[in-house]
Amino acid sequence: MTVAIIDDEQHCIDHLAHLLQMYAEEIDMVSFSSVEEAIKGVDALRPDIVFLDVQLHDRTGFDFLSSVSHRDFNLIFTTAYEKYAIEAFKFSAIAYLLKPVDRDDFEFAFQKALDRTEQAQLNDRINVLLSNISKKNSPKRISVPHKEGYVFLMVTDIVRCQADVNYTHIFTSDGKKHTVSKTLKHFEQLLAGHQFFRAHNSHLINLHFVTSYHKNGYAILSGGTKLEVSTRRREAFIKACGEL
Repeated sequence: MTVAIIDDEQHCIDHLAHLLQMYAEEIDMVSFSSVEEAIKGVDALRPDIVFLDVQLHDRTGFDFLSSVSHRDFNLIFTTAYEKYAIEAFKFSAIAYLLKPVDRDDFEFAFQKALDRTEQAQLNDRINVLLSNISKKNSPKRISVPHKEGYVFLMVTDIVRCQADVNYTHIFTSDGKKHTVSKTLKHFEQLLAGHQFFRAHNSHLINLHFVTSYHKNGYAILSGGTKLEVSTRRREAFIKACGEL
């Protein structure tokens, strides 16, 4: 297989090349240091896996993704910590590695990239990523894995998330329920900063859909759903609703 590294810093290319040494007999490695080189090279070589840096001179890895003709590869971003970009990767369910790249993190991401099912709906997930990156203050979409691939949901359409052991049921404003093999904690962390509140061990609520709170400890959502708010979280819940 062919692995492409797109990075404008030679020491970063060298580090990834060193980590890839254990697969030397199985892969051909190429590298590109600019968006222009990468577009031509990837379109010509059609690599199986691409490691893509976020910042490439005065351009970005997102410019590369917007311009490349073929996206038939598994994608792993490499980046220095940048909160907004990290959120975008998580929302789109695209793998990323923080620089300096740790060997264990690299191995986990690379092994996942070897699984062709990880390429499922990659074009759609990249489009989610590019949309979220280009519209910083606009409503975001998230890529939610399910048994047949991914479903793409507007964050503002998610009414609530409900825990079911290691699964989560996501209820949307169109009346649909999506069951995902992720814990509620995963969605609590993913949706932090987007007006969601963990009102109970079993419930994560989009505060924009709360219509009333009753002093016996229940919140009423638009549509009439009644959900318990745990005793220790009631004061914080009322405060959060009042701050919208």
